Amino acid sequence: MADAGAETGPTKRTDLRLVPAVVTAWGAALVGSFNGALWSWAMAGVLAIAGAVLMIGGRRQQPARTRARTLPATFALACFMGASVAVHCAAIATQREAGPLAQAVAGNDGVVIQLLITASPEEASVPGHTGASRWTVEATMKEVTAKGTLTRGAAEVVVTGGDSWKGVQPGQLVRTTGILKDVREGQTEAALLSASSGPVVIRSQFDVRQSAGQLKQAFSSATQWLPPDAAGLLPGMVTGDTSTMPESLETDMKTTGMTHLTAVSGANCSLVLGGFIVLARSLRLSRPVSASLAACGLAGFVVVVGPDPSVLRAAVMGAVGLAAMAGGLRGRSLTFLCVAAAVLLLIDPAMAANVGFLLSVLATLGIVLLARRIASWIPDRVPRWIAAGAAVPLSAQLLCGPVIVALQPQFTPYAFVANVVAGPLVAPVTILGTIAVPLTEFVPWLAVVPVAVAGGCAAAVAGVARYFAGLPGAALPWAEGLAGIASMMLGSVVTITAVWMLLHPRPLVARVMALHGVVVAVLERISWHGHGRLDTCRKSSGRKHQWLLPKIPGPRTPRRTTSPGGTRHRPP
Repeated sequence: MADAGAETGPTKRTDLRLVPAVVTAWGAALVGSFNGALWSWAMAGVLAIAGAVLMIGGRRQQPARTRARTLPATFALACFMGASVAVHCAAIATQREAGPLAQAVAGNDGVVIQLLITASPEEASVPGHTGASRWTVEATMKEVTAKGTLTRGAAEVVVTGGDSWKGVQPGQLVRTTGILKDVREGQTEAALLSASSGPVVIRSQFDVRQSAGQLKQAFSSATQWLPPDAAGLLPGMVTGDTSTMPESLETDMKTTGMTHLTAVSGANCSLVLGGFIVLARSLRLSRPVSASLAACGLAGFVVVVGPDPSVLRAAVMGAVGLAAMAGGLRGRSLTFLCVAAAVLLLIDPAMAANVGFLLSVLATLGIVLLARRIASWIPDRVPRWIAAGAAVPLSAQLLCGPVIVALQPQFTPYAFVANVVAGPLVAPVTILGTIAVPLTEFVPWLAVVPVAVAGGCAAAVAGVARYFAGLPGAALPWAEGLAGIASMMLGSVVTITAVWMLLHPRPLVARVMALHGVVVAVLERISWHGHGRLDTCRKSSGRKHQWLLPKIPGPRTPRRTTSPGGTRHRPP
């Protein structure tokens, strides 16, 4: 009888043809983000020439040699993708080195500048500084006056300022003063503006992110009647707003490896997509209509929480992860993940150095490659939703563990258990909270019930975090550097092997016995050959070199003697 939970049907081969394209694009983005325009242009030229050579060489192959033609085409596509990313990096570096702000940045000049706000402000922590907080906001420069010279153009700028910048909203055109400085390596912006005055709003235009900010504020205000942990955690789990979360709860979430729940991640987008798909299936809609409804629902969720780059990235990765678990892509989940990662790197090369993007890709990769397989190992008598609830966090943690250890050298032994326990509570928080977000702005009295239910689940999640963070050994020290990364990678391999051994006792015993039989057979064969060779050597040496061997007399048989009287007797 087949093993319970074993995979049925023919095993499909994983399509790896787009993996070189993603690796090349990622490498080109890293090199281009930390070097000047000249290096990026040179890299783009080399990759383009290499791609052309591979394409020409592949076309000269005979048509019957399919694999011989596929490999050059695969690596040619990787070269062209890397060249495209390098060109984008070169354009960004050129804007930074020779753009309208280059001279002012080089001289650290004070400027009067007009900016179009393109993102919501975020509070920045400044080590060693107390008192007034600092805020950062992304903007686009429209015109700048430096040393009496007015320059018009467009360039991306990061603004840092005091509390007066807390209230700016996307879509506002503001005027301010400050000093332009260089940005850190790896950033795509052309300059950093240290504002010396508050923003003066010139005019305001419609922006989707402005509406999203208003919805976030309304939702955060509507949760203030909940207990402190729930009131701080619920906005973080739904819209990514952690401004009201208690510091102790934030520390406990970090200790238990649950910080991904306090940001809009791929899991939130997967839940929203899954909810709309279940709704469409319950209405017996066709697959194209269901896909369209799910896509519209995800777009609405992105608008509600704000179309920031991290949210868009989470939406893309969440769609790929859900497709991998649902099996709707028929084994092409890795292909779609590669396409998503390559497109995101092409749009924003700075993501290559973003740890959040790396963790998002690794978590989705773990779900794509391992989640369905691990869930299939669990016996059929276990409900599938429980199997998936255990397989998804385990597969994501196995691949993200080495990166997390590199960032924070500590081991959280309760992270997996805490995420599994809190997993069933995440869905009602995300779905009901997302429903409540627009209701709190337009129909506040109707949002009381979903806010109450979602707040109760959020309080339970907070309780899980606090309970496991309070257990002994919740955060253990770990080796730093390459040793810590290598040991965690080894630990991931040992973990997945132990899980398979635990869930497959009969095949494990059968394989152990088979290995035991092989070892016994090999040892017997070695022993038989050894004795056979020893006997053969003895016989051959006795025949060939008999004249060299000493003659050893054997035992002599005593002869019978006859007495003089004729009686025969044996000697004593």
